[in-house]
Parts: sequence; C-alpha cells; structure tokens
Amino acid sequence: MLKSEFVTLVIAGVIASFAFYEYEQKQTEQSTTSQHQSDHTIQAERVGKAPDFANIQNTKQKKQAFFEFLKPGIALENQRIEKERKRLEKIASAFKEGSVTSEQLSYAQRLSKLYNVEMSLNGIDQEWLNTMLHRVDVLPAALVLVQAANESAWGTSRFATQANNYFGQWCYSKGCGLVPLKRKDGMSHEVAKFNSVQQSIYGYFMNVNRNNAYQALREIRYQRHLSGKSLTDTDAAIALTEGLTKYSERGEAYVNDLKAMIRHNRAFWEQPSTQQ
Repeated sequence: MLKSEFVTLVIAGVIASFAFYEYEQKQTEQSTTSQHQSDHTIQAERVGKAPDFANIQNTKQKKQAFFEFLKPGIALENQRIEKERKRLEKIASAFKEGSVTSEQLSYAQRLSKLYNVEMSLNGIDQEWLNTMLHRVDVLPAALVLVQAANESAWGTSRFATQANNYFGQWCYSKGCGLVPLKRKDGMSHEVAKFNSVQQSIYGYFMNVNRNNAYQALREIRYQRHLSGKSLTDTDAAIALTEGLTKYSERGEAYVNDLKAMIRHNRAFWEQPSTQQ
C-alpha cells in the first residue's frame, strides 16, 4: 500500500503516552466488564498472539478469524475512550458553570498531553474544549476492522507478522521498525514495530484521533454526534471513510476501496435482529 506522508505516526509519542494509556486501560478493565456490552456482547479485552492467518485456506473462515481476533481489542480501546469522553463532558459542564475542580483540571492536563492539544496558561477554555471534544471519541469497529484488513493483507503481511503492525503506521528513527522492501530511494521511513497487536490498535486510534491529517474525519464524527446519529454502526463507518483521503497516496480510490470492503463484509459484524 502506497502511504501518504500524512499517515506517519511518531512512535516515540505513542510509547511516551503509553503510561497514561496503561493506567486508563486498567481502570477500564476493572469497571466495564459488562457495562458496554451492546456491540453484540463482544467481550472487551486485550488481544493476544495472532493466529496464523496465512494457513487458513478458506476465505470466509480466514475473514471470520481475522475479525473475531481484533474485535475485543477494538472494543477495549473504544471503552477507554468512552470513559475519557464522559469525564471530559463533565469537565465541559463544570467549565460552563465555573466550577472546575483541581482534580478535574489535573485530569484535563493529562488528557491534553495524551491527545496533543495545548492548553493555555490560563487553563481550560472553550477553544481547548472544542478541540478535545472533536478528538476524544470512539471509532466504528467496522472501519477499524476493514482498515486493518486492507493494510495488513488480512493479517498475513510481513509487517503484521513480524512487527505487529496492522495499520501501516510509519516511524522515522533508524531501527524503529521494518524497512519496506520497495522503499523509494531517498526515503528514510520504516514501518513501525509494536510490542503487541493491542499496542498497534492503540496506535491507530491515537493516530486517527490526533493527527491533523484526519480533521475531516473528526468533523464528520462530531457532526454525527451533535445530530444524535450513531457513531458505531456500519453507516457511521462508511461516512467516516470520507475523512481518510490522506491515509494513502491513492486518496479517493483508497476511500472507495474501504467503502466497498465495509459493504461487502458487513455480515461479519452485523447480526439480524431477533424477535422478542
């Protein structure tokens, strides 16, 4: 996959934010074992070692195994973000009332660093809140699943099997990842290496939620939020692809591929409603 310069991910930044991430994940795992099980009762948990997808010959079985492997890890990231957003919304309400506590300010400062949003010397203001409310929000599982499938060749690419990299994230420090076999002369990037598949999922979420290249996606999501539309169903996934033209040098063609993959594979994450 030809990557755009905008898809780059500074892995040092991801690792640096991982301490706060680990704390948030522990809190999430302790308090959300059954609270957010609406997504077809998917158990949210860190994913382990990936299956050998290349040895699964049946296409349908390979897709099923791939999606089922990633779903719990995606659900866990979304649960973490849901918790962050709820606390952020409470801070927004307190700011409106002029009653932000020292504890809320401390949390806001930590969250600000995690999402790369500078806070003014005067502390929380409306501009900061607006930016944060655009960034701290969930992503449709269907979108994440399909991008992972597209970028990792259904978990069989060298970058997926040797670097736990399912989303094509780049890094720029020598030795930070794997050198692409077809890297052009004069290019210095590597494909980032992650300690685990879960860390790769986390890196993807933070890339999409922080990178300036994906402001359009975040605006689409924000407007859906304001209008009360779902942020997690298949329609949301299709809508948000419009904000990913800069994820690949292929631009609109890449977006069209994602849309086609979402529509073609929707049966793997959608279940027919049952009569009560």
